[in-house]
Amino acid sequence: TASLMIGISAAGKSDFIFTGGCAGIAAGAMSMAVGEYISVRSQTDIELADRRIESEHLAIDPAGELEELTHIYVQRGLSRDLAEQVAKAMHDKDPLEAHLRDELGQFEHTKARPVQAAIASALSYTVGGIIPLLGALAPSHGAKVASIVAFTIAGLFGTGYISSRLAGSPLLTTALRVVIGGSLGMAITAGIGSLVHLSGI
Repeated sequence: TASLMIGISAAGKSDFIFTGGCAGIAAGAMSMAVGEYISVRSQTDIELADRRIESEHLAIDPAGELEELTHIYVQRGLSRDLAEQVAKAMHDKDPLEAHLRDELGQFEHTKARPVQAAIASALSYTVGGIIPLLGALAPSHGAKVASIVAFTIAGLFGTGYISSRLAGSPLLTTALRVVIGGSLGMAITAGIGSLVHLSGI
């Protein structure tokens, strides 16, 4: 969003900075939401296909599937006897869920949720886009550009800080990576905007 507004400013269309920022937030949020939905929905389709395949395998060869589960537990460090007991207990309770969990790594709490992912993506994009948009409320053209850049760099640093805390990575390295990346994006877009302005388009 900041890059879009900076590009509009560099193109000599300062009257449209705020409008362009709003349009960028709306378009970006919808784009992110749709992209996230499609991506996560694909993951859901894979999970459903895996469930169907495992159900078919269990119906065709339950003994072979029991042996497969036993082998998984042996590989994880259980003795053969204990692995057989655990596998049989799992098969007696819910063989499909046991295979989905222990063979394919599918858990209920990590299940793909397309709508939830789409909403979260759209909201996070919108919140992030509002930060540089606030800079466009400055009274003059120069103040708008300076404010957009300042607000954006502060937001990028904040993002880097949060990322470093969540990942347990070095604060300075992570924050600088995010700030430099975002600043590079603004610089490139400003250059493109300047070329458009010089061409008289």
